[in-house]
Amino acid sequence: MRAAWALAGLAFALAAAGARPQPGGLNDGSRLATAESLIDRGTLAIDDSVFVRPPPDLAARVPIPDDPDLPYTVLHGTQDKVLIGGRFYSDKPMVPAVLVAAAYRLLMPLGLPQPGDRPDVFCRVATILTCAPAYAAAVGFMWVLGRRAGLSAGWRLAWLGGFALATVLPAYTRNVNAGLPLTAAAAAAAVCLARVAPVGAGTAAGVAYAVDPVTGGLLVVAAAVAVGVRTRRAFPVVVLLVAAFPWAAAHHAVNYAVGGVWVPLGLVPEYLAWPGSPFDRSNMTGLFRHDPAGLAEYLRMLFFGRNGFLVTNLPLLLAAGFGWRVLAKPGPGRVEVAALACWAAGVVAVYALLSDNWGGGCLSVRWFVPLVVPGFWVLARLLAEYPTYRADFAVLAGCGLVTAVGVWPCGPWVSAAVPRTDYVAWPAVGLWAAVRARAVLRRPPSEPDA
Repeated sequence: MRAAWALAGLAFALAAAGARPQPGGLNDGSRLATAESLIDRGTLAIDDSVFVRPPPDLAARVPIPDDPDLPYTVLHGTQDKVLIGGRFYSDKPMVPAVLVAAAYRLLMPLGLPQPGDRPDVFCRVATILTCAPAYAAAVGFMWVLGRRAGLSAGWRLAWLGGFALATVLPAYTRNVNAGLPLTAAAAAAAVCLARVAPVGAGTAAGVAYAVDPVTGGLLVVAAAVAVGVRTRRAFPVVVLLVAAFPWAAAHHAVNYAVGGVWVPLGLVPEYLAWPGSPFDRSNMTGLFRHDPAGLAEYLRMLFFGRNGFLVTNLPLLLAAGFGWRVLAKPGPGRVEVAALACWAAGVVAVYALLSDNWGGGCLSVRWFVPLVVPGFWVLARLLAEYPTYRADFAVLAGCGLVTAVGVWPCGPWVSAAVPRTDYVAWPAVGLWAAVRARAVLRRPPSEPDA
């Protein structure tokens, strides 16, 4: 456990060092507006937030030393909002913003300024509060998960390095987002499921629900099924659901108090019908708009497009190609791994069917960021049980590190073009194919894989 704490501490320091002093886009500007409004005005309404109606001098008060172009949100304010009863609110789940506002308010006696007076300080601190603990927790939990998967200390460290540094996770530490908290919740749930700890698994899944009711709701279902199959008893499943309930209840209570509906506010077309709104039924998430050919192409682009999920998270190509060997092999932990794999498939299915914007203006596909957890859990089992794939992982993780370094300056929200990650991805696939072919040709016909 000391190693897990040490690695988590390093991850926290990395995330804190890279936190930005300005919003990166409409998405995090909307989340910041809710927290700032709660602290400065005691309301969830964001009409008067500096992130909705920026004062003329805001650009001068929010320095952007590494970006010559001011983000749209700094100049014009976030457009990710809904109009309810004549007032604007964020269209994002509000429980995370409430928690950030509470944490920032508790720190203000130590010298932190009012958010509206120093939005640059508030942005940086809010990013640290949101992303650094989540990144650190994800790294620590994954170290524990790798040990339970049977990886030796050396390969566990290499595998964890791939998770922490050769994916989009470092870039997602730079601005407020939902992807990293969901990743931490998924990692915590995976460890608790591996230990058959329904209270912990339910709490982690409940936190995910409060951050994103779609992804989190599917995680609650997957965790409940895993615990039910593993224990063959109803009581642990009930315990898990009870542990998840307070977080789900908090989300719906806030949602209903603001909008009088149980569904996410951004799924109500009437709330998006304000003058100048960039969203309506033609482009809002939550409606099916694909024909079969279009759906197939959309899925291809989600994973293999220039900014696709597998193109920007290269180690997961190995899990996508050979993870079936782990899922098909009986053994301890198979139920839990399969449950998280089904959760990932469910998340992909929902957003593939009910969206058409590739996750909006973001790096990779923001909805899929927490799916690195089941992907790397499968990889841990694969590397432990089939050592022949370790060279494959080393190649893909090395190329993934190059990609991660290249996209780190972008952060999670990018209005300009993302660097050509496919320039690294396709040579990486060719190199991986050569390594795999060499492994196959050099293995005697009678030699097992592990």
